Amino acid sequence: MEELRSGIIKNEISHSILKNNVISAYVLRLDLIHPVISGNKWYKLKGFLQEASDTQAKTIVTWGGAYSNHIVATAAVCKLKGFKSIGIIRGEHANGLSPSLSLAIELGMELIHTSRAAYQRKELPPALIEQRDYYLIPEGGYGHKGMEGAKNILGVDTECYTHIMTSVGTGTTIAGLIEASTINQRVIGISALKNNHSLNAAINQLVSPANQNRFNLEHAYHFGGYAKKNEELIHFMNEWYAATGIPSDFVYTAKMFYAFTSMCKQRFFGPGSRILLIHTGGLQGNLSLPKGTLIF
Repeated sequence: MEELRSGIIKNEISHSILKNNVISAYVLRLDLIHPVISGNKWYKLKGFLQEASDTQAKTIVTWGGAYSNHIVATAAVCKLKGFKSIGIIRGEHANGLSPSLSLAIELGMELIHTSRAAYQRKELPPALIEQRDYYLIPEGGYGHKGMEGAKNILGVDTECYTHIMTSVGTGTTIAGLIEASTINQRVIGISALKNNHSLNAAINQLVSPANQNRFNLEHAYHFGGYAKKNEELIHFMNEWYAATGIPSDFVYTAKMFYAFTSMCKQRFFGPGSRILLIHTGGLQGNLSLPKGTLIF
């Protein structure tokens, strides 16, 4: 599936706030590499899937929540590659499934709902433990394999940027970006989770010691927490699309784009800065919004 890399484009952003700050910005459109396995997901998954294939595993097991892009992407890639897939879902089964979980089921994934306490401990269901042909992928593809895959997001044509910016969940993608970036580039992560201050440690566990001070984490743009939103964020998503033609999702990318515009207003980026914004996909999360909420 390396062919998923082909066709990736960068959109230059035309916005008055950039001219006022004498900076330029581009969006790396990873959301366009595949209709479902979009954004950063394939990069984080491919190393795990290769090892699963090498060990002749038949089933992929992973963890995620009701709005998990990772769950959907894992289900899709397993169907494509011939693996059975099982998702262990945070929270007891409720009436009605999120669009993300419904899509995962359509893609052939078996869902096992577990309590939040058991999920936090990453306990495997007893019936699953009895099986011997499964391969475990950590939540969000976290780990060195996921990080090594994420390093491939930056191509040879990305060295001209002074800043690289991405939304952050587990910290795997930003760790790969930190490792792949040059010493003259600053990597900025926008946490999609509230009070997720363990992120620094999670990232530093993956990156080399020399790179552990080459990134910033911003925690002020979570809009209430993971998958939380309000009218201000929804309004921004429509405004951003109208101005740029680039869609976003309320779980991750909208918060990152919002943070970018806010930081521009605060004069965070010096004159002459060139910023590369990583579009990490996940647009199917918007299906949970009432019809007509978004203009795209």
